Amino acid sequence: MITTLNKEPNTYNMNYDVITSVKEIDLNNKLFCTFTQLEGLDNLLNEIQSKYIIIYNKMFVLEIVDTNEYVVTYNVEQGNVHTIPEHTILVHRKKESNTLYTINALNGLIKKLNGGFVDTKYQVNWQDYRNCILLTQHNELKQLNTKIHKIIEV
Repeated sequence: MITTLNKEPNTYNMNYDVITSVKEIDLNNKLFCTFTQLEGLDNLLNEIQSKYIIIYNKMFVLEIVDTNEYVVTYNVEQGNVHTIPEHTILVHRKKESNTLYTINALNGLIKKLNGGFVDTKYQVNWQDYRNCILLTQHNELKQLNTKIHKIIEV
């Protein structure tokens, strides 16, 4: 006896974020964000390039608006990380708005926008946080506005 499953119409035709190719996602890929002053930027860039294999062959240098601080963002493979540079955090990125954020900051943002409650289904309007870094400092949500300083091909 052979059992067959008949696919109901539209059962598998939903608009989910489905991975259709291994090239679309790399679970070992980590996005680092390293803070520096302008004076230390060149040394930091050289240090990063000498220590890590940079995935996608690009590093983004962002200026934090109205400060003398810069951040360098770059993707590395988890297996390629033996030490982490000083002043480095692991971040996530919303591509459509160029928003970088930590998980703690995302939870803090949702809590702030959702009447004090963290809800994993809450939809953040990412355009409200375009070109910024969201992070927490002393349990307080911080928004650092950024602009591109330069993009480095490695």
